[in-house]
Amino acid sequence: MSDPSTSQSASSGSTPQASSSEDMAALAKGGRTNTLGFLIRALGGIPFLFIGYRLYGVDEMGRFAIAFVAIEIFALICALGEKRGLAQRLTQGADEIDGPLSNLVFDGILTSLLFSGLACLILLAFPSIIFPTGTNSDFDTWMIAAIPAIALTEILLAAQAYKYDIATTVRARAIVEPWLKSIGVGVFFFVPALSAGGIALAFVVAAYGALFTALWSFLKSYGMPHGWRPRPSYLVRMTRRALPLVGADVIERGTRLIDVFLLGQFASAGAVGIYFFAKEVVSIPQKLKTSFEPILAPVITKNLKIGNMAAIAAQVRQVGFWIIALQFGIALMLAIPGEAVMGLGGPDVVGGTGALAILLAAEVIGSMAVVSEGVLVYIARKRNLAISVGVITVQGVLTVALILLAEELGYDEGYKAAGAAMALFIALGASSLIKAVLLKSLLKAPVSNWRWALVWAAGPAVVVGFLFTEFTPEWVELAIGGPAILAVYLLVIWKRGFDEADKVLFARNVGASDASPAAPPAAK
Repeated sequence: MSDPSTSQSASSGSTPQASSSEDMAALAKGGRTNTLGFLIRALGGIPFLFIGYRLYGVDEMGRFAIAFVAIEIFALICALGEKRGLAQRLTQGADEIDGPLSNLVFDGILTSLLFSGLACLILLAFPSIIFPTGTNSDFDTWMIAAIPAIALTEILLAAQAYKYDIATTVRARAIVEPWLKSIGVGVFFFVPALSAGGIALAFVVAAYGALFTALWSFLKSYGMPHGWRPRPSYLVRMTRRALPLVGADVIERGTRLIDVFLLGQFASAGAVGIYFFAKEVVSIPQKLKTSFEPILAPVITKNLKIGNMAAIAAQVRQVGFWIIALQFGIALMLAIPGEAVMGLGGPDVVGGTGALAILLAAEVIGSMAVVSEGVLVYIARKRNLAISVGVITVQGVLTVALILLAEELGYDEGYKAAGAAMALFIALGASSLIKAVLLKSLLKAPVSNWRWALVWAAGPAVVVGFLFTEFTPEWVELAIGGPAILAVYLLVIWKRGFDEADKVLFARNVGASDASPAAPPAAK
């Protein structure tokens, strides 16, 4: 990608240093808002797990998990990479269209609806794709209807993120969706005519609740399109350009879904149910890294437009450390009292404690891959896609091999789940290393998010966790021990790991106007 002319940068009306400071302030504000939403989402998602596993059972949740994986993949394909690609289309197209920006968004919506309709028809014709072990009820087929809702929600939230509106993502993804799902799964259970399909129906209701929440905000900020009409040739070009982004999105998400799918092919629905519980618990720190994704895309595309690679490298280092620091603390809080955490799903689920610990470690080690990919999808799409394809292929082979090895050695279903988790750990570790090295070479600046302060903070937290797990009952481990582990970790990381640039994440009154005008760190 060639650098734009210097005149373009000069005409922007602000110095690169000031622009970099404004970008970091925007990243901090967006990440802070979405991190609060992540905490709310975590609280809303836990009741769904607890109610679902306690009322419906491990096998029923296992069958739901397999279908959920397929629905997520199809929805990501139908979103056409707009989660990150829309920011670039809006940035480049703002000077090229006569009508409002909503016209460009509606191009994506129309194309997504066409792909969603095709996906629904395929799954209705071949339901075994998403229900290989059977269904819990006739209502399970309605899960297919969630595909267009999930895809369109991604596009609408990406449009809002382009305007730095992260609050809508919080409302849709952190409040409406998880709480509707948690409330719905309980309510439907006590309606005799709907009880058998309560899990599936709650999932569909939650998906459309999130869609309407995002649509309401979108229409208020963008309005309806004016003079818009379908442009077949443009839609074809847009779809063709989106393919690398689609591949990157599907593979990035697929690395966290393929293990569930493959486990469903080689193990019982009960094993999948146990593993899915662990995966959902792990989604708490996993979702944390997505707190910065919506706001990172427009900031990166703006700097790419003016060729400010040093600023991008600084943003990757900064955001990467924010993510791994917070993820590591939450992982410790969940892994140390792991048996008590898994016990929330019932005694049958405790066997997945080993898988839980490995999955939490995988998310921490995989954080660098996610941040690196946020830039690579714009400056090295094909190479990023090739790496992702190679990584997910290795993961698939390792998953099957480790599951079969556990079966050959006569181990129980918990070991099969741990094997799938280990394959994910290896895949994410390799992805982080390779993508970070590639990004460093392209930006000609360091991008690593690792700091030794993470180790200093983990030490006291582990000691506190050991004391709670050894000398207190399980309810104390969960109610007091977990928060204590996180509190000790955060205190040390704040004192030993966060410098003034890092603390801007927690400075609520920081804005672009008062951000320090210091230039981004020089490449080393």
